[in-house]
Amino acid sequence: MAASAAATAPGVARSPNRVVITFSVMAATIMQVLDSTIANVALPHMQASLGAAQDTIVWVLTSYIVASAIAIPITGWLADRFGVKRLLLISIGGFVVTSMMCGAAQNLDQMVAFRVLQGVFGAFLVPLAQSVMLGIYPREKHGQAMALWGMGVMIGPIMGPMLGGWLTENFDWRWVFYINLPIGILAALGIWLCMDETPRGERRFDLFGFALLAMAVGALQLLLDRGESEDWFAALEIWIYAGLMVSGLWMLIVHTATSSRETVLPGALLRDRNVVTALVFSAGLGLVLFAGMALMPPMLQHLFGYPTITTGLVLAPRGVGTMLAMMVVGRIVGKVDPRLLIFLGFGLTSLSLYQMTGFSLEMDMTPVIVSGVIQGLGIGFIFVPLNTIAFATIAPNLRTDAASLLTLIRSLGSSIGISLVTVMLSHNLQTSHADLAAHLTPFNVPLADPALAARMASVGDTALVALDAEVNRQALMIAYLDDFQLMLILTLAIMPLVVLLRKPSHAPDPDAPPAHMD
Repeated sequence: MAASAAATAPGVARSPNRVVITFSVMAATIMQVLDSTIANVALPHMQASLGAAQDTIVWVLTSYIVASAIAIPITGWLADRFGVKRLLLISIGGFVVTSMMCGAAQNLDQMVAFRVLQGVFGAFLVPLAQSVMLGIYPREKHGQAMALWGMGVMIGPIMGPMLGGWLTENFDWRWVFYINLPIGILAALGIWLCMDETPRGERRFDLFGFALLAMAVGALQLLLDRGESEDWFAALEIWIYAGLMVSGLWMLIVHTATSSRETVLPGALLRDRNVVTALVFSAGLGLVLFAGMALMPPMLQHLFGYPTITTGLVLAPRGVGTMLAMMVVGRIVGKVDPRLLIFLGFGLTSLSLYQMTGFSLEMDMTPVIVSGVIQGLGIGFIFVPLNTIAFATIAPNLRTDAASLLTLIRSLGSSIGISLVTVMLSHNLQTSHADLAAHLTPFNVPLADPALAARMASVGDTALVALDAEVNRQALMIAYLDDFQLMLILTLAIMPLVVLLRKPSHAPDPDAPPAHMD
């Protein structure tokens, strides 16, 4: 693996090319991250245009997620084999071409096939971009580099649904994919013109380990995506996915621990305390960020009657908070213990979730905006120092592998979080509805005058339907609050792990190769 050091650790670039390369890899990152969420709001329009059923149109999302999750772990090997610049250009070009193919799809089969290819090409962009950013900046500026890169990773999912809704309403759902063309061209041009190729190594491909990892990750994604529609473990299909996941994961652990050759998950990463702890935090961060994003839009639209555009505007301050925090942290992360910043970030995130447990049906948009800004600040304070500290104790040649692993775990954390809060929402809705309905009788209607029961009797079923709708509304609000409480508990539970992180050294990187980008 030592032979791949130069291939996965680009040297420190000189200005102005560092600026151009930064802009280019940021554009590639934003393009990929946007596409993971921008298509969600266009699904109803796609369903009608492609002639798909309600239970099959979701494969437009699932196929992309599964393909991306399976492909991410081989990013390090491909970067070593083909070079960082070449792999970046191939990934950007492939992502743009498959995006155009998705936009031109005429039926569901074509769309799913093109989304699989898009997911494969897109899987490499985020870890490669992170590795390049760490390589072109000296170690003492890694905090600033991660702040710049983190803006794209964190802002993309927040802005994606709003941009997707605007494109769909004002143009056509196909523009959700066509928008990638100009972004991809700019990113590819900047990398092609300003970034030198890195030397290629002779790293062995661990086919057996990759097959086990692909089986485990693919089975987990299918379990999470299909679980709700198949009533979870009441269906044999879900048990099969669970069995494949557990078997693949167990054999992968044994294979990684006992193999004397290079494995798909480098053992040096799994023995690094900072990396392992960062993986746990990344999973938690993915859960809070994406689970919250999955809950808030339907809550605002269904319970408060906000239109799509208004919902996006109300949630946008969350992204503003993230950007502000990253701008601040990028300047101070080298002067302040990053563990304190991570702890502060989780504290702010916990505070925002506590505020969200106090939401009510009578509130205006102010509590949503305030809690969103605080949560955005918290995420920003976590993300930058967490990525800085995760890479502080590993060799430069392992950066791409570490970035791939962190991206994969964050993606899996988001998938698990979304499934978890969705299941809890459905379960708590039924429980809360039963509890509320048990206290309602023709002679016991809370907050109503005594004559209401008699008037309801004369109106008949219409009044009962209206009353049941209000009970459903109240029960759904309670279910959302229970989900926010669960997210708060999980966030508080992982906060103490900060003590396991080791403070990084700010000394110059002795393993950094000489500058080779003009």
